[in-house]
Amino acid sequence: MSRRFTYSRWRPGSQTDEQRLQSLLSLFSFLVVKTSGDVEQALEWLREIAKRYGVFDEALSFEDLLQKLKDLGLIEEVNGTPAMTTRGVQKLRQDALRQIFQNLKKAPGGEHETPHTGEGVDRLSETRSWHFGDLATNLDLTSTLSNAFRRGGIDTFSLQEEDLRVYETEHTSSCATIVLVDISHSMVLYGEDRITPAKQVALALAELIRIRFPKDYLACAVFGDDARVVSLAELPFLTVGPYHTNTRAGLQLARQLLRKRGNANKQVFMITDGKPSAITDDAGRIYKNPFGLDPRIVNKTLDEAVQCRREKVTVSTFMIAHDPMLVDFVEEFTKANQGRAYFSSLDALGEFIFVDYLKNRRRRIAS
Repeated sequence: MSRRFTYSRWRPGSQTDEQRLQSLLSLFSFLVVKTSGDVEQALEWLREIAKRYGVFDEALSFEDLLQKLKDLGLIEEVNGTPAMTTRGVQKLRQDALRQIFQNLKKAPGGEHETPHTGEGVDRLSETRSWHFGDLATNLDLTSTLSNAFRRGGIDTFSLQEEDLRVYETEHTSSCATIVLVDISHSMVLYGEDRITPAKQVALALAELIRIRFPKDYLACAVFGDDARVVSLAELPFLTVGPYHTNTRAGLQLARQLLRKRGNANKQVFMITDGKPSAITDDAGRIYKNPFGLDPRIVNKTLDEAVQCRREKVTVSTFMIAHDPMLVDFVEEFTKANQGRAYFSSLDALGEFIFVDYLKNRRRRIAS
């Protein structure tokens, strides 16, 4: 007796079971970041989303996915409650990086290239005449011998200084980067979630540096009423508090951290959606004014921008707002620092910040 099989029509958007699994794992990572580390809530949301769109079937059930998360070492049971593991937190960074970079063009190279050539460690395809002090390991034997044969012929071979050709080498530079994330109340004001994409950008940046630029220095900090350093492990689980926006405190902390680094290139990526609304005075008291642009707060913040410039710290501000008054402030801040400013939607935030980061690596900043 022959068996009969029924095949459904193939659709361009069809996924294999493995592709579907990977998509669900990535969705789980996003939900964990959105819930600030509440794995139980993230799993419940994932179950509801999958149920609504008919994702699970006999080949892949919710229980299968849950077991896969455990088998991969991404989650574990702690006192009967699911929690992220160290490997799971690393997966959050990897997924954030992949999500932000999926629409960007691949950039060649893997180090911090600059447009300048010289005594570097990366050999280029271009060659030049030999100069005193050039390393013998960079000698282009083919071009050198060709020059010698062309000048004296094969029968009377001799090698002279003008025959020598060496490969150009590429300067590589290191960079110290501080990522500043605004955790003031406005990041979730009016029901709009701005903190999740901000955390995703910070996670992706951390993973980019870890993989491609392992010798770089990276620190993450948050600012609300005041500023504090956070670890990479804490980053996915940041929550927004009932804070004002003490931009000055964040920049002061960033300068403090960068002052200890010997890197020639120093920069701050500041992700924010609101105006500065607080400063800390000399006595350690917090002065707040959430209404409008308070001249006292604004002037102190601009003073900090100038101080960053004097210490050769470039600030790139990524503003999730388009209010004309706020745009004017950010432009004034950028002018004072001689830095960069980007006004973007939530969807474009990651693209802008990473495109700018990689461009920075191709510039040589004089120390």
